[in-house]
Amino acid sequence: MSESLTAPGEGFHPRLPHAHGPAVTPLRSRLHHIRADALDGGTAQTGGMRRFAAVSGRAVGSEKLWMGQTHVAPSTSSSDHHHGESETAIYVVSGHPEFVFLDDSGDRPEEVRLRTSPGDYVFVPPFVPHREENPDPADEAVVVIARSTQEAIVVNLPGLYALPVAEA
Repeated sequence: MSESLTAPGEGFHPRLPHAHGPAVTPLRSRLHHIRADALDGGTAQTGGMRRFAAVSGRAVGSEKLWMGQTHVAPSTSSSDHHHGESETAIYVVSGHPEFVFLDDSGDRPEEVRLRTSPGDYVFVPPFVPHREENPDPADEAVVVIARSTQEAIVVNLPGLYALPVAEA
């Protein structure tokens, strides 16, 4: 068993009188339990899929994280899109969704298709255009998404193309 990082009574608690820093808002001073039947469908959307927010600034007061689910109906593709400055992590819950993007690192741009299964993870870097597809004719695909921004940024695009890389 590993050693404890703190001794009993040495941890930080925002309500203790000796706590330093700004006052904590009520939403950020407690844990939040978001039940599966309470997910919020009033979030940014892309054609061909349905997003549901669980953890967001609006729902729980998160400042740096958005998390939710995406459902892609059978035999459906989303529109092409990217998520702005957000890093996006995806965990496949059910189905075999495919994630499609354009790899322009070679001589000629090439469409790449990532075929996934339940338990797989996918990382989508900021500003990378992509789309989700569900080739299954009978069952929807469900994924859990975490983003590095407070709300779900979705920029729908007219096509799948590589964005120019900004020079540093």
